[in-house]
Amino acid sequence: MSRLLSDWRDRPTHHRVWALAAPMILSNISVPMVALVDSAVIGHLPHAHQLGAVAVGASLYTFLAFLMGFLRMGSTGFAAQAAGRADGAALRQVLVQGLLLALLFAVLLGALAIPFSHLALGLMQPSAALQENTLAFFHTRLLGLPAALASFALVGWFLGTQNARAPLAILLTTNLLNIVLNLWFVLGLDWGVLGSARASVIAEWSAALLGLALTRPALRAYPGQVAWALLRRWQSWRPLLSVNRDIFIRSLALQGVFFLITVQGARLGEATVAANALLLNGLLLTAYALDGLAHAVEALCGHAIGAGDRGALRRSMTVACGWSLIVSLGFAGVFLLGGHWFIQLQTDIPSVRETAFEYLPYLALLPLVAVWSYLLDGLFIGATRAREMRNGMLLSVAIALPFAYAASGLGNHGLWLGFLLFMGLRAVTLGVMGWRLQRRDGWFVV
Repeated sequence: MSRLLSDWRDRPTHHRVWALAAPMILSNISVPMVALVDSAVIGHLPHAHQLGAVAVGASLYTFLAFLMGFLRMGSTGFAAQAAGRADGAALRQVLVQGLLLALLFAVLLGALAIPFSHLALGLMQPSAALQENTLAFFHTRLLGLPAALASFALVGWFLGTQNARAPLAILLTTNLLNIVLNLWFVLGLDWGVLGSARASVIAEWSAALLGLALTRPALRAYPGQVAWALLRRWQSWRPLLSVNRDIFIRSLALQGVFFLITVQGARLGEATVAANALLLNGLLLTAYALDGLAHAVEALCGHAIGAGDRGALRRSMTVACGWSLIVSLGFAGVFLLGGHWFIQLQTDIPSVRETAFEYLPYLALLPLVAVWSYLLDGLFIGATRAREMRNGMLLSVAIALPFAYAASGLGNHGLWLGFLLFMGLRAVTLGVMGWRLQRRDGWFVV
């Protein structure tokens, strides 16, 4: 306990954590703000199927894009460890590999996306109006997929170098431009659902181009050259691809859970799927804010592991853990006391509002349950321990799914109870694996 208190009182660690976390929280919060603006703008159009189309279409796009989350997470861990070793050549290799993988997977996903959207909507069994608007939104959003995946790789790489300003610029450009264009295209030009999608595409490409421009000044701090000959060898790709494979499986399982929530919500009716989307916007707001602290953990813990500094690793985790708990308590209080205002801000459709109000207590509980999995994800990403992340996610899904199936008779209440259990299991499984690694000093074993 005395060591824990001593670590918490270490002021330089607090400064390092917040130097990374503050810009990332600011930029991350702008991500769910886009979803909130989408919901608020579309939610004040006259028909529930328009809001439902944006909710379902965005869910389909997010499912595909976030499957590629390994492009960010894999880049962060390797870049952080290379920065800890002051290895400029390795940093350049990670950057080039991330961008090449982003281009490759954008092409592959683009080929699969159209049949995927028809299959998914077939499972949801939506109304004709909802299906037509969802397909129009989703197919337009696909035009921004290459830029979105490139931004994933760039943000991860910048975080690994402990450069929080560049990700701030990338994410704020994406999301603030998206908000402005959403208001203009939907309300000003009366483009409806398509206007929302077009705004996102323009914003994604603008941010990706900015990120590429920012890499040049960032590399000046780490002298070196790209070893092009190494990039032609399979051996140089193997570590990154191995980690990315495990993170991909983990992301597939996670996005599968969110996809199932959307599918089941759509089967319960247009008002339910729209209400769940509004509530999940609250989870996104919480997750992206807490992810700012998790990103600090990724960079600081990866750097400490690369430098072989056990004390810095322990202090970084202690400080980030304390602040994560404080922030999650704040969000729980906000949703408990101001949840009705949060829903009313997003829509004035009576049936959607009434449905969302009923399930607000689940949203208030989520920050307290989910915070630990976000924090532990940051530690495992920084340590490039993707296999443990994969195994923990698969185990959590395997335990939660039977429970969710058994609770399906409770309707949307059963859906939310199953989701809360899943988020809690994520934290428990990663916590046990982290404790085992700590006991055998496994964080520093390659």
